[in-house]
Amino acid sequence: MSRAFIALGSNLEQPQQQVRAALSALDAIPGIRLQRASSLYRTAPVGYLDQPDFINAVAELETELAPLALLDALMQVEERFGRVRSFRNAPRVLDLDLLMVEGVVLDSERLTLPHPRMHERAFVLAPLAELQPDLAVGGHGRADQLLGTLDASGVERLAS
Repeated sequence: MSRAFIALGSNLEQPQQQVRAALSALDAIPGIRLQRASSLYRTAPVGYLDQPDFINAVAELETELAPLALLDALMQVEERFGRVRSFRNAPRVLDLDLLMVEGVVLDSERLTLPHPRMHERAFVLAPLAELQPDLAVGGHGRADQLLGTLDASGVERLAS
């Protein structure tokens, strides 16, 4: 079993419910066991700004799946939830990003691990630091320290 971290996001069709349902869907995949999930966070959109705020979270999983098989499973969940990839940073029902798999460094055409931009994204680091503040993020530093270097003004932790 390997430990993996997944970022979840939604800003369409009742985003809080979408993220909660996605956590259950992840836990139901054979070879994956949901260990814990962060709080939900309301976050301002990045890139394409003319869209609703997002609901984001991070999940910690134990998995028997190899990284590319895990990526495929995540994409299947997105598809089941109605994900449409119309353009970069477009509004979406569900976005699942594989952030890291413990002990795995990978740079392939389909997948780069650890995720190459997670250290730049407060909407990822806030929930990740909630789960494991001292987690080493791809050679860039600890999750909590990296979060402290970013503008997190558009990131709001929601009450449980």
